[in-house]
Amino acid sequence: MTSNRILVTGANGQLGKELQDISPNYPDYEFIFLTRQELPVDDAARVKETFNKWKPSYCINCAAYTAVDKAETDKEIAFLINSNAPGLIAKACVLYQSKLIHVSTDYVFDGKGVTPYKEDHPTNPINIYGLSKLKGEVLCLLNHPDAIIIRTAWVYSVHGNNFVKTMRRLMKERPEIKVVSDQVGAPTYAADLAEVIIDIISHPEWVPGIYHYSNSGKTNWYEFAEAIRKFSNYACKVIPILTDQYPTPAKRPGFSLLDTEKIRRTFGITIREWDARLGSCLQKIDKLEISN
Repeated sequence: MTSNRILVTGANGQLGKELQDISPNYPDYEFIFLTRQELPVDDAARVKETFNKWKPSYCINCAAYTAVDKAETDKEIAFLINSNAPGLIAKACVLYQSKLIHVSTDYVFDGKGVTPYKEDHPTNPINIYGLSKLKGEVLCLLNHPDAIIIRTAWVYSVHGNNFVKTMRRLMKERPEIKVVSDQVGAPTYAADLAEVIIDIISHPEWVPGIYHYSNSGKTNWYEFAEAIRKFSNYACKVIPILTDQYPTPAKRPGFSLLDTEKIRRTFGITIREWDARLGSCLQKIDKLEISN
């Protein structure tokens, strides 16, 4: 085992890509980034073989099945990747004495809350994706009680497919769009989450357990879309609608705010406002579009 080696699964996802972007800022660590093709996390033999090869000190499990609506019919794959795989990775981490950070979601809750969810709030997922992620948490902690689980919400990035990039594309193409206004939460810039994960690894004390992280503040999808439109200076009109007017195969939580006090207090983390961080992400997207 190398004392500074970090193995990252799901390297092509939003969080995996953001970790790749910031990895040069942490020369004290050796990062091993593995994609789904390089490490199918639901393959027990490949997981064990990979850990035996690299013997990492830390594993950041970013691998996930995130197609929320598709999961309603694609249940088997969703559970293989979101439930079974974290259990396999947790077992391998114990076997090779690796510390584990596993990323989970606000979808483990039913969204009926009225105050930000604390880590010990009763879970009650309302869709297959949430159920598969909750089972993943359970198997992860069952097999590796010393693991850290970070639940996050409304993740977006300069990479991959996400709400921010979808909104920008639609706003360019259409004179108006309709966006749900009765689902409340706080967006999470994946670049910030990536930094927080490395801050936790770098912290002098490893404190296992479940933590909540998102950028600070409170908004809804309509307001989020409006903020994207204003920053990007698009003429498209954004019209607020209710969830009932936009039926989806998977039910969505109406309230997704996470209480981040525990992660701030435990690891001394400063959390930035969602709207300021959205601006930073959009500036980066603009620069990438110009350079391409």
